[in-house]
Amino acid sequence: MPIALVTGANSGIGKEVARQLLALGHTVYVAARDETKSRSTVDELGGDSRPMVLDVTDAVSIAAAVGQVERLDILVNNAGINPGGETASETSVDLFRRAYETNVFGLAAVTNAFLPRLRESAHPRIVNVSSGTGSLGWSAGPNPQFDYLRIRGGGAAYRSSKTAVNALTALYSLELADGGIKVNALAPGLRATNLVAAMRDATPEQLAALGVGDPAEAATEAVRLATLADDGPTGTFFSWDGSVAPW
Repeated sequence: MPIALVTGANSGIGKEVARQLLALGHTVYVAARDETKSRSTVDELGGDSRPMVLDVTDAVSIAAAVGQVERLDILVNNAGINPGGETASETSVDLFRRAYETNVFGLAAVTNAFLPRLRESAHPRIVNVSSGTGSLGWSAGPNPQFDYLRIRGGGAAYRSSKTAVNALTALYSLELADGGIKVNALAPGLRATNLVAAMRDATPEQLAALGVGDPAEAATEAVRLATLADDGPTGTFFSWDGSVAPW
């Protein structure tokens, strides 16, 4: 059966992706920065789930993780942070650096490190969990996933880092197409995760009022992209509902 690695898999969308891949019979490495969280998630999920300590911003941690994996069929780059901040002019350069260190540089470092393993797979797939707020098309006009956003330039650090994720998705897909590696990005919509601090303390009623959805719903599309047939698309930005989102 296929072997998958999901970064940031101890909570939120990543955890639900791992859960759904396990239900399909996959082996899943549950990657997290904290060993205790990774192991407790493995205990909860069961199946052929395996703990993995992986800090996407640490080269030593990445190298150690690669050493644990003999082969790999699916890489889901889910780990990400939202350091806060408002518009570009109101956001410190430090916040931009923090967002890019994990969301962009970490994604590239992990992808590059595991490419030799993916190239050995018969059906290699990479899924980058991006954000609809990173869409340039939606940022320039109405955003069907985040219609509540009235300050169009808010969250500049996080949003621009996800725009960079989209660019990397397109570039990796072009580079890796001849090797059969499909690379796609996902706009998961607003989900009840730890990404936004205010969500952690919100009640279910408050979340529903904001249109915040279940992480499992977004995970379903990530799993579809992770298990695409060989004639499936690559280099595409998908919304959680399977429609194509504008870059």
